[in-house]
Amino acid sequence: MKHDVKDIRLAADGKRRIEWADRNMPVVTSIRESWEKSKPLAGVRIAACLHVTSETANLMRTLKAGGAGVALCASNPLSTQDEVAAALVKHYGVAVFAVNGEDNKRYYRHIAATLDLKPQITMDDGADLVSVIHSERKGLIPGIWGGTEETTTGVIRLRSMARQGVLGYPIIAVNDAKTKHLFDNRYGTGQSTIDGIIRATNHLLAGSVVVVAGYGWCGRGVAQKARGLGAQVVVCEIDPLKGLEARMDGFQVMTMAEAARIGEVFVTATGNISVIRPEHALKMKDGAVIANTGHFNVEIDVEGLKRVSRSRRRARPFVEEYLLKNGRRVCLLAEGRLINLSAAEGHPAQVMDMSFANQALCVRHLCRRPALDNTVYAVPEAIDARVARLKLKAMGIKIDRLTPEQKRYLSSWDMGT
Repeated sequence: MKHDVKDIRLAADGKRRIEWADRNMPVVTSIRESWEKSKPLAGVRIAACLHVTSETANLMRTLKAGGAGVALCASNPLSTQDEVAAALVKHYGVAVFAVNGEDNKRYYRHIAATLDLKPQITMDDGADLVSVIHSERKGLIPGIWGGTEETTTGVIRLRSMARQGVLGYPIIAVNDAKTKHLFDNRYGTGQSTIDGIIRATNHLLAGSVVVVAGYGWCGRGVAQKARGLGAQVVVCEIDPLKGLEARMDGFQVMTMAEAARIGEVFVTATGNISVIRPEHALKMKDGAVIANTGHFNVEIDVEGLKRVSRSRRRARPFVEEYLLKNGRRVCLLAEGRLINLSAAEGHPAQVMDMSFANQALCVRHLCRRPALDNTVYAVPEAIDARVARLKLKAMGIKIDRLTPEQKRYLSSWDMGT
């Protein structure tokens, strides 16, 4: 089997990590056990560009159990867990093309290798797979039934393609499932981002001013967790409704230009470009920490930061200290890439359980070949509800059901006071 991983001898360690994560992924496990018997994906070819983590490995195992042929590459050069990549190849028969720290050339070579499978289904974290297909491998499009996308950034890109009429096949926005973004984005990103910052810097957040750019579900999670650790949290927004909501949630709200003067730790979570720019860095306190938890490394203007710096040095693993021309220092974490997957382990398995259950069930939905236009679709409500029910069941939680009387009341219009 073709593959490109750092060291196949790491497979034993990777298998243990995969099994550890599997303990906390009961929904994905239940789907896998069912699919081992029914084989709903028999013969289907799936190309996946995802973060190569122990949680992703259990999704790959589930797709394989359903009968699919799978090829996997990394969706970020710094997010691959090399031992997991090795284990997927050696123990689970997945063609993996991913090496932690790979350069840009190798990254795109790995995407190309994954697409050599000639997929019928694509799975994306950030839409790089879709982008390469539409720019360099257009011949594959007629054979592709559909795809899934799991990130806010990717969904933004794909909706732009759909609006411009260039999207060649339908995509299901797994990111927009309630059982994904309300939990994965908020609780997963919140915890893992703070975890990555602390691992990289050993910074005490209690009493610190933490500036969060973006108050979507990821930004909310980061703000919530930072406040829980005793930080004074400032939110920067461009959306008036989200800015108002952040204020009503008890956070300070101001522009980045204002926040730059008082912040000590900065986190971008917007999905947009150049959120922190050189003019902001020059206003920051000496020793300010800058991190990104958006999917792509574009939210911090790293090239601009270099232009206003005298020098830079590696202060710690994942910490690059820039000496600015005004004599102050700022510390950029993980090259401006995803801090939670670069310096930490990414989201906990408990939330990825729901996200990847959505992925698996949406793939099966696409394999049934529904009549879909070439646009971006929401996750079917039935799938979202099923994932929630399975998760509650796995947690041993029961909820009430409507009585016949309550159903009649909710469907009536003439039962007033």
